Amino acid sequence: MQLPAMSCSPSQSSAAAAAAYGCCQRILLASTSLPATGRPARLGLKLRSTHSLQIRNRRFVCQAMTETEPDGDGNGDEEKEELGDDASSPSVDSVTQENGSAESETNADNTKDETVNTEPLSSSDTVQNIDGDATPASDAQENVEVVDVAVGSPLPGMKQQLDESVRIPKATIDILKDQVFGFDTFFVTSQEPYEGGILFKGNLRGQPAKSYEKITNRLQNKFGDQYKLFLLINPEDDKPVAVVVPRQTLQPETTAVPEWFAAASFGVVTIFTLLLRNVPLLQDNLLSTFDNLELLKDGVYGALVTAAIIGVHEIAHILAARDTGIKLAVPYFVPSWQIGSFGAITRIVNIVRNREDLLKVAAAGPLAGFSLGFVLLLLGFILPPSDGLGLVIDPAVFHESFLVGGLAKLILGDALKEGTKLSINPLVLWAWAGLLINAINSIPAGELDGGRIAFAMWGRKISSRISSLAIGLLGISALFNDVAFYWVVLIFFLQRGPISPLSEEITEPENNYISIGVAILLFGLLVCLPYPFPFDPSQLTDFDL
Repeated sequence: MQLPAMSCSPSQSSAAAAAAYGCCQRILLASTSLPATGRPARLGLKLRSTHSLQIRNRRFVCQAMTETEPDGDGNGDEEKEELGDDASSPSVDSVTQENGSAESETNADNTKDETVNTEPLSSSDTVQNIDGDATPASDAQENVEVVDVAVGSPLPGMKQQLDESVRIPKATIDILKDQVFGFDTFFVTSQEPYEGGILFKGNLRGQPAKSYEKITNRLQNKFGDQYKLFLLINPEDDKPVAVVVPRQTLQPETTAVPEWFAAASFGVVTIFTLLLRNVPLLQDNLLSTFDNLELLKDGVYGALVTAAIIGVHEIAHILAARDTGIKLAVPYFVPSWQIGSFGAITRIVNIVRNREDLLKVAAAGPLAGFSLGFVLLLLGFILPPSDGLGLVIDPAVFHESFLVGGLAKLILGDALKEGTKLSINPLVLWAWAGLLINAINSIPAGELDGGRIAFAMWGRKISSRISSLAIGLLGISALFNDVAFYWVVLIFFLQRGPISPLSEEITEPENNYISIGVAILLFGLLVCLPYPFPFDPSQLTDFDL
């Protein structure tokens, strides 16, 4: 029980009041010996009682704290004195021992009515001064007071530079809860301090995008650019949460090797593998490549076509990122001796505003790459070979792609039969390679373009499940296909995610952008799935039922 400030009088008859009066008198006498400073000292008094239903067991614990305000030059010292029967206040242990007998006499019927409060007065408590006004015990300490934090970060996927010295003060948390958030935006019901920030739980009011803008403006007005707000979906209960973190923990990481140098090195190797892929003689014996470098010129045209499809893909990413304010790192082209390249790995180096912006950037690359690749594939099937001979292949190769096999059957017709050699324009295979590179980047897994598209359309929880399923299926495919094996290894070590949090992850993209995203995922699936039907219906076996 905490008593308000009161005046003590010896005329009171109860033993409890007499004890309180004696305690108060000792404190007032002791206050006359306080050291003199440039400004008068403030004396705070706090009375706490432990009581039971029996009046004879009521005891008082008196704690006095004095605070000397600093001189005008700001170098004053702070002093605290606790006084008891012998010029020192009773300790928590002694009070507990004295109350032990009283507590043992109580039973379960009056347990609810008993209160024991023997906590020492802390610097964060508000005490009653002599004039009866409530003032902080220590203004200087309140400004730097921080709350205990849980280990970890409320932002999975965010690479934060966590520092124990970067903590959000308790006073700031109170301002955030009471003044930055509000009934019209996000009504806070609880808060959870983390090592990287503060997570607020509550009820979201109105449209998420508008509420986010209001909260961000208030945060800017109160603290400038000191803190960053995230409005997310809690995966535990699928309810909105707000996360506030210091901006200085979100600084981009630096690498020991300059990005341009590393990216250029990967690019040179990728050019070599693109040339190598279109020279079958060298593919049969890779070690002979260095003895027959002149043969690489035979793969120039194929490398240019495939590189054009990959280049259009990356340029579309850059243009969409510029339009949405997203910053992309230098693309790292991944070489592949099977298909020439696995495309490029491009990191997003700043915080994306919302899911629609992420969808625009992620879908722009595959949309441009698929468009150019599909046009070139059609031209390859329609146009005769420039040399009149073309490339002689086994039509069974078209069974490896549902899209390519279906177009081959539609355009070539009866000329397409299993076991019968076929001469085609090499442009078909060059464009096919470009489509395959775009398709494997459109797999909805990790931080691939397809993974970002799935995340932007369906949110973090559903996209993570789709990603796990896609990686699992890709792992099974790796048992039968070496391209799938190398790609699943790259995804697992370089692109498995999770995707960094967006500023506002609750608002869904518009339906037209969702339609484009679904079309890209389906188109990539058609490129990767095999064509299961025979090209010649006469080869079907009739079964008598």
